[in-house]
Amino acid sequence: MTTLSLKGGLLRFFPHLSAGFIAVLVGYTSSAAIIFQAAHAAGATQEQMASWMWALGLGMGFTCIGLSLATRSPILTAWSTPGAALLSTSLIGVPMSEAIGAFLLASALMVITGLSGGFERLIRLVPKTVAAAMLAGVLFHFGTATFTALAADKLLVLSMMVVFFLGRRWQPRYAIPLTLIAGITIAALAGRIGLTEVHWTLARPVFTMPTFALSTMIGVGIPLFVVTLVSQNVPGLAVLRANGYQTPAAPLISWTGFTSLLLAPFGGFALNLAAITAAICMSKDADPDPAQRYKASIWAGCFYVLIGLFGATVSGLFAAFPQPLILAIAGLALLATIGNSLASALMDESERDAALLTFLVTASGISLFGIGSAFWGLVFGIVVSRLAAKP
Repeated sequence: MTTLSLKGGLLRFFPHLSAGFIAVLVGYTSSAAIIFQAAHAAGATQEQMASWMWALGLGMGFTCIGLSLATRSPILTAWSTPGAALLSTSLIGVPMSEAIGAFLLASALMVITGLSGGFERLIRLVPKTVAAAMLAGVLFHFGTATFTALAADKLLVLSMMVVFFLGRRWQPRYAIPLTLIAGITIAALAGRIGLTEVHWTLARPVFTMPTFALSTMIGVGIPLFVVTLVSQNVPGLAVLRANGYQTPAAPLISWTGFTSLLLAPFGGFALNLAAITAAICMSKDADPDPAQRYKASIWAGCFYVLIGLFGATVSGLFAAFPQPLILAIAGLALLATIGNSLASALMDESERDAALLTFLVTASGISLFGIGSAFWGLVFGIVVSRLAAKP
């Protein structure tokens, strides 16, 4: 009886662990290279680059675990990918100490935004249909990338798809974990998982004393704050709302900002709410019960902490997986979320035009004034929704 109970417990938490791992896998493989580019632009040494990954990993890990436990919602945090892209060009020629000063300013502004309640008022302007359409648009290219991966590696991806849909029919809760195991097994048997470049070395934090240059504060700090707020935190909270979680925004924004403030001197330039990877932890594949999905985010946080402790060396582990495997598992893991988001977005006929426009603008991937398509999708959707509203 005890053995059966133990096995049942292991089976129950395995989808949570799998969803958390896939979320981290997708997050790191899709944008870790941009972090290295940003650190390189600031003239970081190898030790400082490892410190950046240490700070970001621990920051994401502890905020995921702490906020998910505190709210019992699947709160997944991430580094600011648009912020890293901004830094990779704007930090060229900027001393590291001035860069750290800009990070501190951006983090302080985020804390003030969260505590003031302004962000909560902003997000209330977004209709649920528009939020759902934005989420579908953000995830759209992950769905199509599955078939791009199929063209690149037919045997691997087709095998994963077969396992996934058979799993959805017979064991829906374990469809994604089984698909991931199948993909790794097939890739390993084909000799396509290379672990020779993985060297496990603990990272050491490197403290950099900040200096505050007005030009860098205005040219780097304020843009970093704006792009993180509108391109990351707004979509991140919209994803939470689209999945039915009404978690108050103020604590989420202020705590991620405060954590960034503490870790900025070590390279933690900006932490924020995740959107794409968060959707993996909020799906039915993570847990059929929405009240239990926060456990997937806790597992993601554990993986983040582990990665942070080993710093930049972990990037070699993720690089060991074939790209088609990563694209396929991400697309399949998000399939149900894309479908549910589209269904919710188009449910209300009176808001269908606004939702459809939001989806199209977001999926287009446009960038205006350095701000990504998710934000502009929300803007277009809100405007059209207001114009179409009956007086």
